[in-house]
Amino acid sequence: MTWIITKYLLTAGMVVFISEVAKRSDRLGGFIAALPLMTLLTLVWLYVENQPEEKIANHAYYTFWYVIPTLPMFLLFPYLLPRLGFWLTMGASVMATVICFSLFTVLMKSFGINLV
Repeated sequence: MTWIITKYLLTAGMVVFISEVAKRSDRLGGFIAALPLMTLLTLVWLYVENQPEEKIANHAYYTFWYVIPTLPMFLLFPYLLPRLGFWLTMGASVMATVICFSLFTVLMKSFGINLV
């Protein structure tokens, strides 16, 4: 139980840290958020918990493919925010990401890469 609490605290601490940095500097906050810190932390957790190397490698592999269809959201969000407000922009961004992911999944399947 102590291990799970430690994982939660460290992982949540990263999110809090990034949001606090972003309050002070848009660029530095964005830079830190763009780093694959959560993925690296997840890989560490999997390794420390003695998961098989194949599972750890697969996590990194699929993370790469899942990042690609999320990228348009980072351009759509700042464009829509002044036009729609925060919550509508958030909803539109989520929907756009779901659509991009769905289309990307179909595209990648034609190359023999199954994402779902």
